[in-house]
Amino acid sequence: MTVLVRPKALNDHKVRTFQMLIDGKWVDSADGRTIERVAPGHGVVVSRYQAASGVDAERAIAAARRAFDDGPWPRMTASERSLVLLRAADMIAARADELAFLDAIESGKPISQAKGELGGAADIWRYAAALARDLHGESYNTLGDGTLGVVLREAIGVISIITPWNFPFLIVSQKLPFALAAGCTTVVKPSEMTSASTLVLGEILQAAGVPAGVVNIVTGTGPEVGAPMTTHGDVDMISFTGSTGVGRLTMANAAQTLKKVSLELGGKNPQIVFPDANLDEFIDAAVFGAYFNAGECCNAGSRLILHRDIADEVTARIAALSAKVKVGDPLDPETQVGAIITPQHLEKIAGYVSAASKDGAAVAHGGETLDLGMGQFMAPTILSQVRPDMAVAREEVFGPVLSVLTFETTDEAIRIANSIDYGLSAGVWSRDFDTCMTIGRRVRAGTVWMNTFMDGASELPFGGYRQSGLGRELGRHAVEDYTETKTLNMHIGARTGWWMPR
Repeated sequence: MTVLVRPKALNDHKVRTFQMLIDGKWVDSADGRTIERVAPGHGVVVSRYQAASGVDAERAIAAARRAFDDGPWPRMTASERSLVLLRAADMIAARADELAFLDAIESGKPISQAKGELGGAADIWRYAAALARDLHGESYNTLGDGTLGVVLREAIGVISIITPWNFPFLIVSQKLPFALAAGCTTVVKPSEMTSASTLVLGEILQAAGVPAGVVNIVTGTGPEVGAPMTTHGDVDMISFTGSTGVGRLTMANAAQTLKKVSLELGGKNPQIVFPDANLDEFIDAAVFGAYFNAGECCNAGSRLILHRDIADEVTARIAALSAKVKVGDPLDPETQVGAIITPQHLEKIAGYVSAASKDGAAVAHGGETLDLGMGQFMAPTILSQVRPDMAVAREEVFGPVLSVLTFETTDEAIRIANSIDYGLSAGVWSRDFDTCMTIGRRVRAGTVWMNTFMDGASELPFGGYRQSGLGRELGRHAVEDYTETKTLNMHIGARTGWWMPR
């Protein structure tokens, strides 16, 4: 039985209308169109944005190009840029409640989760500020008496940053501060469903001292705004987070002008559990990994690969804990699973559950959509008797749905884990160090958690193998991703022996 937290009406909420940030000015879209955002947990309009067109995107790109080619930001010292990022981090922390509220009402995520994400985001901005001063090149004084080699790292230029709806502020914070730390200028397009907190970030960056044109924020749909941001000749790099399908399109668009591309895409992440694991800790982590952010998370632990000897017991215990998970009002501090982003996405999630049931899976818990009087919600769901060939075991459901598969040998578990197209993250649970290291080395994923799940830190790189993306975010090399290397090969003294006759 799911614990329900029914949404309360947003009677005192005033719909906020936002403008876009282009070349340091807050402006309306060129044709005056707007987008209204309906809160997924409350069913009422909560925000209104500008519906940008290709004309607006080109204005933003032109502003970023001027700011990079002629403006002060790329020419500042690293310490000057670092101080701006530190001021921004402090302002993010000071406005965390406001930003978390905007993310909660627009995405449907629980307010307590949104506040946690804001704390993590502020830390990322501070970490990027530190990396700004650590960016350096190389020198080679080993090339003989007549040669000195120097390798420079230079800001790559104008960056198009495109972010999704599921972690509006956190994901822009995994990209933008590192691009700024390197000295790049940017055009940012948040999802048209969750743009508010990114636009408030624009206010923060202006107040922190970011010059005009360095950060431009345009709001609108992918076809109208995202497409020119990925094809325009004045854009030097694209940093995109979203679905694998749109990632492929982004890469194809970038190929027209051979831009550098960083992609963080989908995942279908396994947790492999052996009989000697600490099952109390695992069961808590399994419920968290499956239902965090209502499962609308590329890192969700949506595949449990359980040893056959413990599968029935563990599934029953996960179902019992799932029944205690509180689902409902995103603004209630007690809520653990909020609303699904759109009615269409809720229908898609329910369709996966229905198809799996028809294909032989058993619903061990949940399985139904929930009518709480407003908004759209999905019950935490566990599917047992899932086969590796089922769609629900191979495709990204992006909802609070957990698929349970079983194995008998380590090799079989690894084979199941690696049998899909994704490779973002994975988990292994065992008290045996050798077992954990074997899984860690052989499972093809960008992150492998051992006896934990979905932990993270600004210092640890994040990204995936195969169709989970290209490149890495966070970590000590994050700023370097937004740079080019340039070799200076310098001759010292008089040179003789050129091959041309004199």
